[in-house]
Amino acid sequence: MINQEASTAAADYSRSPCSVMDYVVAYIIGFGAGFLILLIFYRLIILSLAGGLVFGAVNVLAAAHSAVKKRKLKLRISFFDLLEAMSVSMRAGGTLLKSLQNAREDLLLMYPVGSDIITELDAITGKFNNAVPLSEAFSDLANRSGLEDIASFATIYATIEGKSGRTDEIVRETQQIIADKMEIEMEIDTLMTAAKSEVNMMLLMPLIILGVIGYAGAGFMDAIYTTGAGRIVSTGGLMIFILSFVMARKFSNVKL
Repeated sequence: MINQEASTAAADYSRSPCSVMDYVVAYIIGFGAGFLILLIFYRLIILSLAGGLVFGAVNVLAAAHSAVKKRKLKLRISFFDLLEAMSVSMRAGGTLLKSLQNAREDLLLMYPVGSDIITELDAITGKFNNAVPLSEAFSDLANRSGLEDIASFATIYATIEGKSGRTDEIVRETQQIIADKMEIEMEIDTLMTAAKSEVNMMLLMPLIILGVIGYAGAGFMDAIYTTGAGRIVSTGGLMIFILSFVMARKFSNVKL
């Protein structure tokens, strides 16, 4: 049975879905990474601890941003599945409400009860049964999710709602457009995967080399850790490392 009542607590997809434990783990990882990096560059425990605290906080923010991005991506993929299920039902002659009901049954084979797409579909169906225009329900989802594909579909549907008998064709065409975009993005992501791995190795190698030479080099780098000029060189190297990391992440984050 479909829940006939709209959701009383609409999801805000701009907020992180991370739990407290997720934040704790992210902080520990960030703290550990920051501590090790600063220890390699400066070999000062107090400075490394202080830097680890800062890196931990930064990694918490990064983890929250990543979680929001992953949740939106999952919603986008599941929305595509929703349009596909609706399109199949409408081509078979089903009404809009029947198509939504059939789509829910199909989606339950792929997504559990309580998942974002099932919750949103229940809310949309509940609003539809309470005489709220379907275009308004889709627009609300588009505004909360911030997804361009859902916003485009909501705009198109609002334009033709009650004015066209080609709703099934429009749903199918929108689904195909989203499919084409997702296919292109997956191809680009596949091409970028190897490049991302190479960049990660290039960023990791200087740390490994510094660590090995610094701790097993029989005093070869003592001047770096004991003189003012050495500290300046270490700071410059750290700045270059951080800048390289930020630029690598920025350039590898392709957004269509």
